[in-house]
Amino acid sequence: MKLKIFYTVIILSGVTLLTAAQNSMTISAEPRMMEHLSRGLIAVRIPGDSVFISWRLLGTEPEDIAFNLYRQSGNSKAIKLNKKPITESTCFTDGTANLNIENTYFVRAIIRGKELPSDKPYTLRADTPVQQYITVPLRTPPGYTPNDASVGDLDGDGDYEIVLHQTGRSIDNASPGISSIPIFQAYKLDGTFLWEINLGKNIREGAHYTQFMVYDLDDDGIAEFACKTADGTIDGLGKVIGDSTKDWRNLDKASGQKYGKILDGPEYFTIFSGRTGEALATTNYIPDRYPLNGWNGHGGNGGGDSTGNRVDRFLACIAYLDGVRPSVVMCRGYYGRSVLAAWDWREGKLTLRWVFDSKDGENPYSGQGNHNLAVADVDGDGKDEIVYGAMVVDDDGKGLFSTGYRHGDALHVGAFIPGRKGLQVFGIHEIEDKTSGPGVTVFDAATGETIFRGSENIDVGRGVAADIFPDNPGAEMWWSGSDGLYTMTGKKIGPMPPSINFLIWWDGDLSRELLDRTYIDKYGTGRIFTAEGCLSNNGSKATPVLSADIFGDWREEVIFRSADNRNLRIYTTTIPTRHRIYTLMHDPQYRLAIATQNVGYNQPPNTSFFLGTGMSKPPKPNIVTVIPQYFKGSARKN
Repeated sequence: MKLKIFYTVIILSGVTLLTAAQNSMTISAEPRMMEHLSRGLIAVRIPGDSVFISWRLLGTEPEDIAFNLYRQSGNSKAIKLNKKPITESTCFTDGTANLNIENTYFVRAIIRGKELPSDKPYTLRADTPVQQYITVPLRTPPGYTPNDASVGDLDGDGDYEIVLHQTGRSIDNASPGISSIPIFQAYKLDGTFLWEINLGKNIREGAHYTQFMVYDLDDDGIAEFACKTADGTIDGLGKVIGDSTKDWRNLDKASGQKYGKILDGPEYFTIFSGRTGEALATTNYIPDRYPLNGWNGHGGNGGGDSTGNRVDRFLACIAYLDGVRPSVVMCRGYYGRSVLAAWDWREGKLTLRWVFDSKDGENPYSGQGNHNLAVADVDGDGKDEIVYGAMVVDDDGKGLFSTGYRHGDALHVGAFIPGRKGLQVFGIHEIEDKTSGPGVTVFDAATGETIFRGSENIDVGRGVAADIFPDNPGAEMWWSGSDGLYTMTGKKIGPMPPSINFLIWWDGDLSRELLDRTYIDKYGTGRIFTAEGCLSNNGSKATPVLSADIFGDWREEVIFRSADNRNLRIYTTTIPTRHRIYTLMHDPQYRLAIATQNVGYNQPPNTSFFLGTGMSKPPKPNIVTVIPQYFKGSARKN
């Protein structure tokens, strides 16, 4: 029996609804199609026999919306907790609850004076301890470790589910050896196990190999999972992709740098169902690996090799290349030749939109890729570009510009400089063999115009840009060897921050905090949070499983693995705030940054607007959201 899906498109007013069949829906070509989210209500017990509650303001809701918060204790009648409608924030501290019994919280929106029905409630059990995290129990295979994760609505209920990369022995491209098999698992936030995908022995494990995308690619309200596959990949229903008898690994220990690598055999690209893990479509991966020594480029580390180093450097992202619907972009190479292939998953068909190949152009596009990438509408035309390190690829698959600053390890794209139109790119660069130039740059995201360059002829390994110092308008930057905190135009304004890693919006103000390993520090103040009993990922990179606005108000959650690898812990802030901002996941640039956070050397997300001390009112996102009508959700419990 084939299920016919009907869904609802929620128009920007927040109250007008348009229901249409999947095959006959027509909407404006201007708003972006994005996932519908629930209210994302969360209640956490805090010291002092109190409960901290927070919820989402959606990007589709009117500016004058208000809220009422209710609590039902045990079997008693629900009571309203706020004396007047809540308009200043989307959080509340309840100090009157009887915590010896079960308490259920729910929120009702007020639009034009009318109280609307509540979204899903959140129940706090009587035995809930004082802790600011929820636990997601895992089925970690023996010898494996929970690594990077992504989130998407895999079942259409408006809440995020987690897709987790379980890793065993990982091996860098430059090194020989037999790696473990990459495994992906999907979980609901309450720990319900959904599916497992085993990529098989013909996909090598390592930070540069398997970049996975979790996103609703066909606008049916259900996220898909997409990644590179090979002979022997097993989907979530147990079906094998390709030929399960093939072993394309080089098992000859005398082959030197080629030992353990996979330099022969077919390469595939597969779209999987987020609901079941079933392989929905598989095609040949573009581009293929041949010739193995054809991934060189001019200068620096752009030299060629035939040992699977440069050829097997992969990146991936999601981008709204037509301005309305998302495409998935699978990438190969960055030290020399770089190839980006954009795919559309529409109505059950996988089609190629375009291919960008740096070898087809002039030398400025050679060797400009990073160990990461970013997606943003850099030229303001409503369509996304791909910031591929030191170069930008336009929405039509053609090169927009190249700065020539070459490869680097960190990349931030945002509205960092007050009064300057558009977005800026902050990046660090390796000063590679026989090259020279800046180790740090800031350039205009639309034109490539250089705004700042520093650390001349120095290989810079790490760098960050964010608003962490309220006394300075806009964002600041710092990097390895910078000896202090700088404005985005290069003026030193303070001492060096304690870490050069991740970022998080955590406390009650608008400036960002520093996330490193399992700690959160506030610049100028010191440590404000430690995730006891947890570990970070990716060795010296010391990154979280994921950091994103997963539920609650606009501030970010952070996911760590427990020290025994048996659980994930999703930590959320319990600090009140007086600021009200729509969920960051309804800002397209931020949402796409979450989708790409697992790629290569993980980077913290940025919004399309300046979010920090002294910020202007955020612009209303030009989006519509989609809800599958057949799904009936249930309340989450902690």
